[in-house]
Amino acid sequence: MRGIKAEIKRAPTAIETQTQTTPAFTEPQVLKLKQNVRNPDSLVANAVTPAFDWNTFEFAPIRESTVSRAMTKRYFADLDKYAESDVVIVGAGSAGLSAAYTLGKARPDLKIAIIESNVAVGGGCFLGGQLFSAMVLRKPAHLFLNDLGLEYEDEGDYVVVKHAAYFITTLCSKVLALPNVKLFNATAVEDLLTRKDENGQIRIAGVVTNWTLVTMHHHDQSCMDPNTINANVVLSATGHDGPFGAFCIKRGVEIGAVKKMDGMRGLDMNKAEDAVVKGASEIAPGLVVAGMEVAEHSGSNRMGPTFGAMALSGVKAAEEVLKVFDERKKQNQQCYGGLSA
Repeated sequence: MRGIKAEIKRAPTAIETQTQTTPAFTEPQVLKLKQNVRNPDSLVANAVTPAFDWNTFEFAPIRESTVSRAMTKRYFADLDKYAESDVVIVGAGSAGLSAAYTLGKARPDLKIAIIESNVAVGGGCFLGGQLFSAMVLRKPAHLFLNDLGLEYEDEGDYVVVKHAAYFITTLCSKVLALPNVKLFNATAVEDLLTRKDENGQIRIAGVVTNWTLVTMHHHDQSCMDPNTINANVVLSATGHDGPFGAFCIKRGVEIGAVKKMDGMRGLDMNKAEDAVVKGASEIAPGLVVAGMEVAEHSGSNRMGPTFGAMALSGVKAAEEVLKVFDERKKQNQQCYGGLSA
């Protein structure tokens, strides 16, 4: 019609339809927001409603020394607390963490220190075989996964976790949530504390530690003395022979506490996994082994990219610790004042 502009209507776009049901912030809404108040209705997935008012967002102020003190006072408090530990676990791979999880849950009264030479935990358990992602565990290791609450594909005689990292990070988070467990990573075990019984038998009574970077440079720096942690039982799960692997067995043989180190044999999955689980045991007074360190000690086969034995050897090793714990504690209490803290 002349003199009158025709009103043109069109269908709303997808984003307009979305904003009609979940409106974005309008200017008046932004002004009403308090600084750094989180919006509980934020739909981050479609980026329609922001989580914060980002124009006014800022973190609470802090002084650099406050951060330093927050870290150091807690770390040194932990060093003081765990200088006398009930159990020390050497190695935070799949076997060591499985043992820590089992022990920490079963005996919340025990102080358990985990020593890991790397910055990251997990050992070789962040990937499956040949750098593939999926993780294969033969049954009945799936029962351990059930306890952790992990999802997996059931293939009959075995199960598959979609990514090995999913297993090891879940396990680690549950271990670290336990109030009686402390992980000291980037820390190496350089030696073993020993006591000699009346019959002349050597007993393991703790570990000698140092920063891993210090341990790696003893050859090109002057003497850098270590620290120590006393313990009733040491559970070693340092893996197969390597720069830090099979350490407690190798050192145990050198000092006469462990009789032998036969070395790991070739790959046989069926023989290896059974042998590694069954062989998780106390091999010297105060020293229990788990995982591939069992194979290095006993001369059993390696199993390759299947991980059920790693988890269940940790479970069995935890049981072996508890079998001997009271006796080793009694022996340590009779020597140099025992565990008083």
